[in-house]
Amino acid sequence: MKIVTWNINGVKARIEVLTTWLQESNPDIVCLQEIKSVDEGFPRFELEALGYHVETNGQKGFNGVAILSKQSPDEVNRGLPGDDADDHARFIEAVFSTEKGALRVVSLYLPNGNPINTEKFPYKIGWMARLERWAEERLALEEPLILAGDYNVIPEPIDAKVPEVWVNDALFQPATRQSFRRLENLGFTDAVRSVTDKGDVYTFWDYQAGAWQKNNGIRIDHLMLSPEAANMLESASIEKHVRAWEKPSDHVPVAISIV
Repeated sequence: MKIVTWNINGVKARIEVLTTWLQESNPDIVCLQEIKSVDEGFPRFELEALGYHVETNGQKGFNGVAILSKQSPDEVNRGLPGDDADDHARFIEAVFSTEKGALRVVSLYLPNGNPINTEKFPYKIGWMARLERWAEERLALEEPLILAGDYNVIPEPIDAKVPEVWVNDALFQPATRQSFRRLENLGFTDAVRSVTDKGDVYTFWDYQAGAWQKNNGIRIDHLMLSPEAANMLESASIEKHVRAWEKPSDHVPVAISIV
């Protein structure tokens, strides 16, 4: 089974890119972030025509997450628990039946947190703490669980072409990286880093300053696997070539294969 995460950066603006990629990559489950669309405005017809079931947690103009799947989920949960006042559409969980039992897949879009001297940074850290608490409860089920999404976290210096540029950015703050490590320390495996320790492994290139042409990238899109999911991992890869397509997202798909 192929499972992919991709920050699409506006699903309506990139529907042709998305449908072309779906036909080329042929994933079983796709976790999208930054769909920037309300649920009723999501272009589901084009995706359903390709054989995908569509579940969304949308929001007008920004944020928004979705899960596309060849198989309909048995259960769908929207929104990260822990803060009733948080109206950002950043989280959707789907549960699928497989031959080996339940498979839980989450599409998440973690807050950016910039500028760090504003309320946006504490919101980011608080959101990560809520995710940690939620994940700890889910791990108790001892089921394959995949937390896939745009984390807006550069875990280590190796995950940035020029790490010193990011030292004052929320994505690379010590508190941000510590929060990510706490999630890992619950027992999650970073799928990409479990198969390679090389540098120049990025998932995002800014539209500005020729970042793509210079390969000035960062790795901020992650698939975090529970122990049960990690035991099923066959491969992990980054479909970097999509960034060179016409009208691309600034992120690229990150894929795993599980058996």
